Amino acid sequence: MEQELLTARKFCIIGYSGHAFIVIEALLAQGLQVAGYCDASKKSLNPYDLDYLGSEQDLTVSDYLKQEDYSCFIAIGNNQVRQRVFENIINRHLQVASIIHPSAIVSATAVIEEGTLVSASAIIQAQAKIGKAVICNTASVIEHECQVGDFAHIGPGAVLCGNVSVGEGSFVGAGAVINPGVTIGRNVVIGSGSVVIKDVANNCLVAGNPAREIKKIL
Repeated sequence: MEQELLTARKFCIIGYSGHAFIVIEALLAQGLQVAGYCDASKKSLNPYDLDYLGSEQDLTVSDYLKQEDYSCFIAIGNNQVRQRVFENIINRHLQVASIIHPSAIVSATAVIEEGTLVSASAIIQAQAKIGKAVICNTASVIEHECQVGDFAHIGPGAVLCGNVSVGEGSFVGAGAVINPGVTIGRNVVIGSGSVVIKDVANNCLVAGNPAREIKKIL
């Protein structure tokens, strides 16, 4: 992952709105070049003056992005949409980068899979494992031996204490705290500021201190 960041000369951002701005700032902070963006249509708001490369669904664009000096990053906040786009990009055999902001702290023993963002001031501790296309947002803390499943999102300032497991596609809201050893299922939403002291089943929205189930997610 780190080697790819060092060797890739151009980055294409897939999706160009609020979350993408965070991704772009993380690349620029490392002196890396953002060559352009792909989206369903050209954006009227273009604060970084990027070239519009077309939709990633376009085979001509995909062939262009297969050049060795290009890497892609899916900068989409919605977990389900990010998963669909990620799988499409992989099926098209495009290079997918992981991005670590230079202010983040990542243990040498942590594992971070492709397509993941570790944002500004985030901390990933010893023996943690972060899956594919995960968002570890601003100042989030993922402690020792945690496991975060593919396409999950750990919100700004959220804290996963030691040995926490977060399932695929789950969202941990800003400022939430997950107590040590707790298992969060798949497709779970943890409300902002919640304190989770016990395991959470798949497909649930929970919130509060202590967190309680609010409803099932279909």
